[in-house]
Amino acid sequence: MPHSATSGLSILIALAFIVFTSPYFSKILRIPIAPVEIILGAAAGYFGLIGHNDIFHIVSEVGFFYLMFLAGTEVDLKIFFTTDKKILKSGLIYIALLYLLSSIITFSFDLTPLFILIIPLMSVGMIFTLFKEYGREEKWLNLGMLVGSIGEVVSIVLLTFVGAYLKFGAGSELALSIIYLGGFLLLSAFGFKMLNVLFWWYPQLKVMLMPHYDNAEKDIRLSMALFFGIIALMLYLDLEIAFGAFVAGTFIATFFDHKKDLPHKLASFGFGFLVPTFFIYIGSTFKIDALFMDGIIKNAMLIVSIMIGFRMIASLVFLNLLGFKKTMLYALSHSMPLTLLIAVATIAHKSGDISEEFYFSCILASLTQAIIVMISIKILMNSQKKNFRAISKE
Repeated sequence: MPHSATSGLSILIALAFIVFTSPYFSKILRIPIAPVEIILGAAAGYFGLIGHNDIFHIVSEVGFFYLMFLAGTEVDLKIFFTTDKKILKSGLIYIALLYLLSSIITFSFDLTPLFILIIPLMSVGMIFTLFKEYGREEKWLNLGMLVGSIGEVVSIVLLTFVGAYLKFGAGSELALSIIYLGGFLLLSAFGFKMLNVLFWWYPQLKVMLMPHYDNAEKDIRLSMALFFGIIALMLYLDLEIAFGAFVAGTFIATFFDHKKDLPHKLASFGFGFLVPTFFIYIGSTFKIDALFMDGIIKNAMLIVSIMIGFRMIASLVFLNLLGFKKTMLYALSHSMPLTLLIAVATIAHKSGDISEEFYFSCILASLTQAIIVMISIKILMNSQKKNFRAISKE
Protein backbone atom coordinates (compact mmCIF):
# COMPACT_ATOMS: atom_id res chain seq x y z
CA MET A 1 0.00 0.00 0.00
CA PRO A 2 1.44 3.45 -0.93
CA HIS A 3 2.69 5.60 1.94
CA SER A 4 0.18 8.40 1.19
CA ALA A 5 -2.69 5.90 1.39
CA THR A 6 -1.35 4.57 4.68
CA SER A 7 -1.04 8.12 6.02
CA GLY A 8 -4.60 8.92 4.91
CA LEU A 9 -5.84 5.71 6.53
CA SER A 10 -4.20 6.52 9.88
CA ILE A 11 -5.68 10.03 9.80
CA LEU A 12 -9.17 8.65 9.17
CA ILE A 13 -8.81 6.13 12.03
CA ALA A 14 -7.49 8.83 14.38
CA LEU A 15 -10.32 11.19 13.35
CA ALA A 16 -12.94 8.48 13.89
CA PHE A 17 -11.57 7.72 17.36
CA ILE A 18 -11.26 11.37 18.47
CA VAL A 19 -14.61 12.55 17.07
CA PHE A 20 -16.41 9.64 18.78
CA THR A 21 -14.57 9.61 22.13
CA SER A 22 -14.04 13.35 22.77
CA PRO A 23 -17.49 13.84 24.41
CA TYR A 24 -16.68 10.98 26.83
CA PHE A 25 -13.23 12.37 27.64
CA SER A 26 -14.89 15.76 28.10
CA LYS A 27 -17.30 14.29 30.63
CA ILE A 28 -14.56 12.41 32.51
CA LEU A 29 -12.16 15.40 32.60
CA ARG A 30 -15.02 17.88 33.14
CA ILE A 31 -13.75 20.29 30.51
CA PRO A 32 -15.48 21.43 27.28
CA ILE A 33 -15.22 19.29 24.15
CA ALA A 34 -13.23 21.77 21.98
CA PRO A 35 -10.10 21.78 24.21
CA VAL A 36 -10.31 17.97 24.45
CA GLU A 37 -10.28 17.71 20.64
CA ILE A 38 -7.28 20.07 20.45
CA ILE A 39 -5.36 18.05 23.07
CA LEU A 40 -6.17 14.71 21.43
CA GLY A 41 -5.21 16.16 18.03
CA ALA A 42 -1.84 17.26 19.46
CA ALA A 43 -1.29 13.79 20.93
CA ALA A 44 -2.22 12.10 17.64
CA GLY A 45 0.19 14.38 15.78
CA TYR A 46 2.97 13.68 18.25
CA PHE A 47 2.61 9.89 17.90
CA GLY A 48 2.53 10.13 14.10
CA LEU A 49 -1.11 9.12 13.68
CA ILE A 50 -1.89 12.45 12.01
CA GLY A 51 0.59 13.95 9.58
CA HIS A 52 0.54 16.41 6.71
CA ASN A 53 -2.26 15.62 4.30
CA ASP A 54 -3.70 18.07 1.77
CA ILE A 55 -7.24 16.71 1.95
CA PHE A 56 -7.25 16.78 5.75
CA HIS A 57 -5.96 20.37 5.65
CA ILE A 58 -8.70 21.44 3.21
CA VAL A 59 -11.47 19.75 5.24
CA SER A 60 -10.20 21.41 8.42
CA GLU A 61 -10.22 24.83 6.73
CA VAL A 62 -13.78 24.23 5.57
CA GLY A 63 -14.57 23.30 9.18
CA PHE A 64 -13.24 26.65 10.39
CA PHE A 65 -15.14 28.57 7.72
CA TYR A 66 -18.29 26.63 8.60
CA LEU A 67 -17.75 27.45 12.29
CA MET A 68 -17.58 31.15 11.38
CA PHE A 69 -20.70 30.71 9.23
CA LEU A 70 -22.52 29.15 12.20
CA ALA A 71 -21.32 31.99 14.43
CA GLY A 72 -22.84 34.42 11.94
CA THR A 73 -26.21 32.67 12.18
CA GLU A 74 -26.32 33.83 15.82
CA VAL A 75 -26.03 37.52 14.87
CA ASP A 76 -29.16 39.25 13.60
CA LEU A 77 -27.87 42.45 11.97
CA LYS A 78 -31.05 44.24 13.02
CA ILE A 79 -29.83 44.03 16.62
CA PHE A 80 -27.28 46.74 15.88
CA PHE A 81 -30.18 49.12 15.22
CA THR A 82 -32.27 48.03 18.21
CA THR A 83 -29.56 47.62 20.86
CA ASP A 84 -29.23 50.37 23.44
CA LYS A 85 -26.82 52.97 22.07
CA LYS A 86 -25.07 53.12 25.47
CA ILE A 87 -24.18 49.42 25.17
CA LEU A 88 -22.79 49.90 21.65
CA LYS A 89 -20.85 52.94 22.83
CA SER A 90 -19.41 50.94 25.75
CA GLY A 91 -18.49 48.17 23.29
CA LEU A 92 -16.56 50.60 21.10
CA ILE A 93 -14.82 52.05 24.18
CA TYR A 94 -13.90 48.49 25.22
CA ILE A 95 -12.33 47.76 21.80
CA ALA A 96 -10.52 51.13 21.77
CA LEU A 97 -9.11 50.43 25.26
CA LEU A 98 -7.69 47.11 24.06
CA TYR A 99 -5.80 48.81 21.24
CA LEU A 100 -4.68 51.62 23.56
CA LEU A 101 -3.33 49.20 26.19
CA SER A 102 -1.64 47.15 23.45
CA SER A 103 0.05 50.27 22.05
CA ILE A 104 1.25 51.33 25.50
CA ILE A 105 2.87 47.97 26.34
CA THR A 106 4.31 47.62 22.82
CA PHE A 107 6.09 50.99 22.84
CA SER A 108 6.99 50.83 26.55
CA PHE A 109 8.90 47.55 26.17
CA ASP A 110 10.06 48.13 22.56
CA LEU A 111 8.18 45.07 21.27
CA THR A 112 7.42 44.29 17.63
CA PRO A 113 4.60 46.58 16.40
CA LEU A 114 2.65 43.41 15.53
CA PHE A 115 1.69 43.23 19.22
CA ILE A 116 -0.67 46.16 18.62
CA LEU A 117 -2.57 43.87 16.25
CA ILE A 118 -2.07 40.56 18.10
CA ILE A 119 -3.21 41.44 21.63
CA PRO A 120 -6.70 42.85 20.77
CA LEU A 121 -7.51 40.13 18.20
CA MET A 122 -11.10 38.86 18.39
CA SER A 123 -12.89 35.94 16.76
CA VAL A 124 -16.49 34.92 17.41
CA GLY A 125 -15.95 31.34 16.25
CA MET A 126 -15.02 30.11 19.72
CA ILE A 127 -17.73 32.26 21.31
CA PHE A 128 -20.26 30.31 19.27
CA THR A 129 -19.03 27.05 20.82
CA LEU A 130 -19.97 28.56 24.20
CA PHE A 131 -23.57 28.86 23.01
CA LYS A 132 -23.55 25.08 22.51
CA GLU A 133 -22.29 24.66 26.07
CA TYR A 134 -24.32 27.25 28.01
CA GLY A 135 -27.34 28.15 25.86
CA ARG A 136 -28.55 31.46 24.44
CA GLU A 137 -29.99 33.00 27.61
CA GLU A 138 -26.74 34.19 29.18
CA LYS A 139 -26.52 37.99 29.06
CA TRP A 140 -22.71 38.08 29.14
CA LEU A 141 -22.54 35.63 26.22
CA ASN A 142 -24.98 37.55 24.03
CA LEU A 143 -23.09 40.76 24.75
CA GLY A 144 -19.83 38.96 24.01
CA MET A 145 -21.16 37.90 20.61
CA LEU A 146 -22.44 41.40 19.82
CA VAL A 147 -19.24 43.29 20.72
CA GLY A 148 -17.08 40.42 19.45
CA SER A 149 -18.70 40.77 16.02
CA ILE A 150 -17.63 44.41 15.87
CA GLY A 151 -14.18 43.55 17.22
CA GLU A 152 -13.73 40.81 14.64
CA VAL A 153 -14.53 43.21 11.79
CA VAL A 154 -11.84 45.55 13.14
CA SER A 155 -9.39 42.61 13.50
CA ILE A 156 -10.09 41.36 9.97
CA VAL A 157 -9.69 44.83 8.45
CA LEU A 158 -6.34 45.31 10.21
CA LEU A 159 -5.25 41.75 9.40
CA THR A 160 -6.01 42.33 5.72
CA PHE A 161 -4.05 45.58 5.75
CA VAL A 162 -1.05 44.18 7.67
CA GLY A 163 -1.02 40.93 5.68
CA ALA A 164 -0.96 42.80 2.38
CA TYR A 165 1.72 45.18 3.67
CA LEU A 166 4.01 42.36 4.86
CA LYS A 167 3.46 40.45 1.62
CA PHE A 168 3.62 43.24 -0.96
CA GLY A 169 4.93 46.32 0.85
CA ALA A 170 3.40 49.78 0.57
CA GLY A 171 2.56 49.54 -3.12
CA SER A 172 -0.31 49.05 -5.53
CA GLU A 173 -1.10 45.54 -4.23
CA LEU A 174 -1.72 46.94 -0.75
CA ALA A 175 -4.01 49.64 -2.15
CA LEU A 176 -5.85 47.01 -4.20
CA SER A 177 -6.45 44.82 -1.10
CA ILE A 178 -7.85 47.81 0.79
CA ILE A 179 -10.11 48.70 -2.15
CA TYR A 180 -11.38 45.11 -2.41
CA LEU A 181 -12.11 44.97 1.33
CA GLY A 182 -13.87 48.33 1.28
CA GLY A 183 -15.83 47.22 -1.77
CA PHE A 184 -16.92 44.00 -0.06
CA LEU A 185 -18.09 45.89 3.03
CA LEU A 186 -20.04 48.36 0.88
CA LEU A 187 -21.52 45.49 -1.14
CA SER A 188 -22.59 43.73 2.06
CA ALA A 189 -24.23 46.90 3.39
CA PHE A 190 -25.97 47.47 0.05
CA GLY A 191 -27.16 43.85 -0.03
CA PHE A 192 -28.56 44.19 3.48
CA LYS A 193 -30.51 47.33 2.53
CA MET A 194 -31.83 45.83 -0.71
CA LEU A 195 -32.97 42.57 0.89
CA ASN A 196 -34.54 44.48 3.75
CA VAL A 197 -36.65 46.48 1.30
CA LEU A 198 -37.40 43.45 -0.90
CA PHE A 199 -38.61 41.27 1.97
CA TRP A 200 -40.59 44.17 3.43
CA TRP A 201 -42.55 44.52 0.19
CA TYR A 202 -42.74 40.78 -0.53
CA PRO A 203 -42.60 38.92 2.81
CA GLN A 204 -43.95 35.75 1.17
CA LEU A 205 -40.69 35.52 -0.81
CA LYS A 206 -38.86 34.41 2.35
CA VAL A 207 -41.25 31.52 2.79
CA MET A 208 -40.90 30.58 -0.89
CA LEU A 209 -37.12 30.39 -0.53
CA MET A 210 -37.30 28.60 2.84
CA PRO A 211 -40.71 26.94 3.30
CA HIS A 212 -41.88 26.07 6.82
CA TYR A 213 -42.44 22.46 5.79
CA ASP A 214 -40.23 21.11 3.04
CA ASN A 215 -38.97 17.58 2.36
CA ALA A 216 -36.43 18.90 -0.20
CA GLU A 217 -34.39 20.71 2.52
CA LYS A 218 -34.46 23.99 0.61
CA ASP A 219 -33.35 25.87 3.71
CA ILE A 220 -30.16 23.82 3.99
CA ARG A 221 -29.54 24.04 0.23
CA LEU A 222 -29.90 27.83 0.19
CA SER A 223 -27.63 28.15 3.24
CA MET A 224 -24.94 25.97 1.63
CA ALA A 225 -25.25 27.85 -1.67
CA LEU A 226 -24.69 31.13 0.19
CA PHE A 227 -21.80 29.60 2.18
CA PHE A 228 -19.92 28.29 -0.87
CA GLY A 229 -20.81 31.34 -2.96
CA ILE A 230 -19.26 33.71 -0.42
CA ILE A 231 -16.13 31.51 -0.19
CA ALA A 232 -15.77 31.73 -3.97
CA LEU A 233 -16.13 35.53 -3.85
CA MET A 234 -13.55 35.91 -1.07
CA LEU A 235 -11.12 33.63 -2.92
CA TYR A 236 -11.56 35.71 -6.07
CA LEU A 237 -10.95 38.96 -4.17
CA ASP A 238 -8.10 37.39 -2.13
CA LEU A 239 -9.74 38.45 1.14
CA GLU A 240 -10.15 36.68 4.50
CA ILE A 241 -12.59 33.82 3.81
CA ALA A 242 -13.59 33.43 7.48
CA PHE A 243 -14.91 36.99 7.53
CA GLY A 244 -17.00 36.37 4.42
CA ALA A 245 -18.40 33.17 5.92
CA PHE A 246 -19.38 35.07 9.07
CA VAL A 247 -21.15 37.78 7.03
CA ALA A 248 -23.02 35.08 5.06
CA GLY A 249 -24.25 33.58 8.33
CA THR A 250 -25.55 36.96 9.55
CA PHE A 251 -27.69 37.26 6.41
CA ILE A 252 -29.31 33.91 7.23
CA ALA A 253 -30.05 35.06 10.80
CA THR A 254 -31.31 38.47 9.70
CA PHE A 255 -33.64 37.61 6.84
CA PHE A 256 -34.80 34.04 7.52
CA ASP A 257 -35.67 34.25 11.21
CA HIS A 258 -38.96 32.42 10.52
CA LYS A 259 -36.93 29.18 10.26
CA LYS A 260 -36.36 28.72 13.99
CA ASP A 261 -34.93 25.22 13.58
CA LEU A 262 -32.44 26.14 10.85
CA PRO A 263 -29.48 27.14 13.10
CA HIS A 264 -29.91 23.86 15.00
CA LYS A 265 -29.97 21.83 11.77
CA LEU A 266 -26.86 23.58 10.47
CA ALA A 267 -25.04 23.25 13.81
CA SER A 268 -25.84 19.53 14.16
CA PHE A 269 -23.88 18.76 11.00
CA GLY A 270 -21.09 21.21 11.81
CA PHE A 271 -20.42 20.09 15.38
CA GLY A 272 -20.77 16.45 14.45
CA PHE A 273 -18.10 16.48 11.74
CA LEU A 274 -16.58 19.65 10.26
CA VAL A 275 -15.89 21.66 13.43
CA PRO A 276 -14.25 18.75 15.35
CA THR A 277 -12.04 18.14 12.30
CA PHE A 278 -10.88 21.75 12.50
CA PHE A 279 -10.04 21.53 16.22
CA ILE A 280 -8.24 18.22 15.77
CA TYR A 281 -6.20 19.67 12.90
CA ILE A 282 -5.27 22.76 14.97
CA GLY A 283 -3.99 20.47 17.73
CA SER A 284 -2.05 18.29 15.31
CA THR A 285 -0.18 21.27 13.82
CA PHE A 286 1.56 22.05 17.09
CA LYS A 287 4.91 20.33 17.49
CA ILE A 288 5.09 19.11 21.09
CA ASP A 289 8.91 19.04 20.75
CA ALA A 290 8.77 22.85 20.52
CA LEU A 291 7.86 22.89 24.22
CA PHE A 292 11.51 22.11 24.98
CA MET A 293 12.86 25.05 22.98
CA ASP A 294 14.21 27.95 25.08
CA GLY A 295 11.69 30.68 25.82
CA ILE A 296 8.73 29.07 24.00
CA ILE A 297 6.61 28.38 27.08
CA LYS A 298 7.64 31.63 28.79
CA ASN A 299 6.69 33.78 25.78
CA ALA A 300 3.46 31.85 25.20
CA MET A 301 2.36 32.33 28.83
CA LEU A 302 3.28 36.02 28.57
CA ILE A 303 1.06 36.41 25.48
CA VAL A 304 -1.80 34.54 27.18
CA SER A 305 -1.51 36.60 30.38
CA ILE A 306 -1.43 39.93 28.54
CA MET A 307 -4.35 39.07 26.24
CA ILE A 308 -6.58 37.84 29.06
CA GLY A 309 -5.45 40.53 31.52
CA PHE A 310 -6.06 43.43 29.12
CA ARG A 311 -9.53 42.11 28.28
CA MET A 312 -10.40 41.93 31.97
CA ILE A 313 -9.24 45.53 32.46
CA ALA A 314 -11.07 46.84 29.37
CA SER A 315 -14.26 44.88 30.18
CA LEU A 316 -14.71 46.88 33.39
CA VAL A 317 -16.70 49.34 31.24
CA PHE A 318 -19.52 46.76 31.53
CA LEU A 319 -19.19 46.28 35.30
CA ASN A 320 -22.39 48.19 36.17
CA LEU A 321 -24.32 46.29 33.50
CA LEU A 322 -23.12 42.74 34.19
CA GLY A 323 -21.68 42.64 37.70
CA PHE A 324 -18.17 41.42 38.50
CA LYS A 325 -18.45 37.67 37.81
CA LYS A 326 -20.31 38.05 34.50
CA THR A 327 -17.91 40.81 33.46
CA MET A 328 -15.04 38.35 33.92
CA LEU A 329 -16.98 35.74 31.92
CA TYR A 330 -17.51 38.32 29.17
CA ALA A 331 -13.77 39.13 29.12
CA LEU A 332 -12.86 35.43 28.96
CA SER A 333 -15.25 34.86 26.03
CA HIS A 334 -13.13 37.27 23.95
CA SER A 335 -9.83 35.66 24.96
CA MET A 336 -9.79 32.87 22.35
CA PRO A 337 -8.86 34.34 18.94
CA LEU A 338 -7.24 30.96 18.11
CA THR A 339 -7.10 30.90 14.29
CA LEU A 340 -6.69 34.66 13.86
CA LEU A 341 -3.68 34.57 16.17
CA ILE A 342 -2.29 31.65 14.20
CA ALA A 343 -3.00 33.52 10.94
CA VAL A 344 -1.14 36.66 12.08
CA ALA A 345 1.80 34.59 13.36
CA THR A 346 1.98 32.62 10.09
CA ILE A 347 1.93 35.77 7.93
CA ALA A 348 4.59 37.45 10.10
CA HIS A 349 6.79 34.33 10.16
CA LYS A 350 6.67 33.89 6.39
CA SER A 351 7.62 37.53 5.89
CA GLY A 352 10.54 37.15 8.33
CA ASP A 353 9.09 39.71 10.73
CA ILE A 354 9.15 37.28 13.69
CA SER A 355 11.48 34.38 14.55
CA GLU A 356 10.53 30.71 14.42
CA GLU A 357 10.68 30.56 18.23
CA PHE A 358 8.19 33.41 18.58
CA TYR A 359 6.01 31.79 15.91
CA PHE A 360 5.82 28.60 17.99
CA SER A 361 5.08 30.72 21.07
CA CYS A 362 2.08 32.26 19.28
CA ILE A 363 0.81 28.82 18.22
CA LEU A 364 1.20 27.49 21.78
CA ALA A 365 -0.49 30.62 23.16
CA SER A 366 -3.47 30.21 20.82
CA LEU A 367 -3.96 26.59 21.90
CA THR A 368 -3.42 27.10 25.63
CA GLN A 369 -5.67 30.16 25.61
CA ALA A 370 -8.57 28.11 24.28
CA ILE A 371 -7.99 25.41 26.89
CA ILE A 372 -7.40 27.75 29.86
CA VAL A 373 -10.33 30.02 28.99
CA MET A 374 -12.80 27.19 28.38
CA ILE A 375 -11.89 25.57 31.70
CA SER A 376 -12.01 28.93 33.54
CA ILE A 377 -15.47 29.68 32.15
CA LYS A 378 -16.62 26.20 33.17
CA ILE A 379 -15.37 26.78 36.74
CA LEU A 380 -17.02 30.22 37.01
CA MET A 381 -20.31 28.94 35.60
CA ASN A 382 -20.33 25.95 37.98
CA SER A 383 -19.65 28.23 40.96
CA GLN A 384 -22.48 30.49 39.81
CA LYS A 385 -24.87 27.52 39.69
CA LYS A 386 -23.81 26.41 43.17
CA ASN A 387 -24.42 29.90 44.54
CA PHE A 388 -27.84 29.99 42.86
CA ARG A 389 -28.77 26.61 44.39
CA ALA A 390 -27.60 27.77 47.83
CA ILE A 391 -29.73 30.92 47.59
CA SER A 392 -32.74 28.88 46.40
CA LYS A 393 -32.47 26.55 49.43
CA GLU A 394 -32.40 29.52 51.80
